[in-house]
Amino acid sequence: MQSSSAMKKSWLWLGLLLLLFLICSYFILSKQPKEFAPFDSESPSPNGIKGFYTYLDNESFDVDRWEQPSTLLPKTQGRQLLLMVEPYFMPDTEAMEDYISFMEKGNTILMMKTNPRGFFDLQTTYIELLFPETTVFDSHEKSHVADMYSTVRIDVSGDDEVLLSDFHGAIAVKRTYGEGALIVSLAPNWLMNGEILTKDHLPLILGLLQEEGMDYTNILFDEFNHGDTGSTSLDVYQDWFLLLLFQGLIITCFLLWMLGKRFGPILHPREETVRFSDESIRALAAWHLKGNAYRDSLLTQADYVKYLMQDKWGVPFNKDWKDCAEILHRKWKTKDNGEIDLFLQQLTTVLNKEKISKQEYLLWSKQLDTLRNEVEEG
Repeated sequence: MQSSSAMKKSWLWLGLLLLLFLICSYFILSKQPKEFAPFDSESPSPNGIKGFYTYLDNESFDVDRWEQPSTLLPKTQGRQLLLMVEPYFMPDTEAMEDYISFMEKGNTILMMKTNPRGFFDLQTTYIELLFPETTVFDSHEKSHVADMYSTVRIDVSGDDEVLLSDFHGAIAVKRTYGEGALIVSLAPNWLMNGEILTKDHLPLILGLLQEEGMDYTNILFDEFNHGDTGSTSLDVYQDWFLLLLFQGLIITCFLLWMLGKRFGPILHPREETVRFSDESIRALAAWHLKGNAYRDSLLTQADYVKYLMQDKWGVPFNKDWKDCAEILHRKWKTKDNGEIDLFLQQLTTVLNKEKISKQEYLLWSKQLDTLRNEVEEG
């Protein structure tokens, strides 16, 4: 009954600890600020682009986020705009063909990347940039003031139309693909929440959109291939799933500990599970009992007490019991001299017998054990 009660209390305390852990984990994770990648359309941080997304949404444009690979881009004919802001990996040949097919059907891709070299066969040339602020000219030779952090300029081919440029070269170009077009800009920083309203960044961005008449059926913000390279394989899972996974690991460890830990009384006698160091003594005692060798066993016990008396009191082992009276009178405190003399006389008589009964054996074994305790306690 007591072991069952103790087990229930152990499980109760374990459940309370796990519940407390779950509550603390929830509040700790819920209080932590959410981290966003740069140029994320949901990020309100200075390096996010949520401001521009919200602006287009408030201006009654049909805007949405695209979080799927290029193979799933809409295949329908129409004037759709895919906005790619600072993609961090180079699409493979198959993905590039999907983007080109998307544009050839009358759609537009606006890619804003600090160095677009290699994307859509674009080539760039490095320049020496002393200050980020520069004067930008549009296709109508109208000047604007903007910050440029890119240290390259686009190499213009024969079919490219220069949309924006500065004294170092082309900043934004337009290239036709079938019925659609590709617009490339070197200034993704113009879309950032912290910079979109500074200088002439917003007019320059809107100017790039108006190149296609700004009558798009919908505008897609590409969230599939943008961000930083610091992401890991765990980033694909939601925070709540990672929390449950971690808590499941903790619970599993507790369960394994509970299964391996012994609570309450020992259910099996220790003799059944361990080996004793005195097995030879136990075997000898069993042999004496089965063979009725009570005299031999009593002699062994008497010799053992003599060894103790030699070790503790300095009595020589080869001294007869009757000759030990003087030392026992001084050392054996619980008996008087007459009892000690009678004990020694009767013990000598019993040990000299050729055969003794079980009752005599038990009686004198107990008497010798009493003397042994007296010697050990000193």
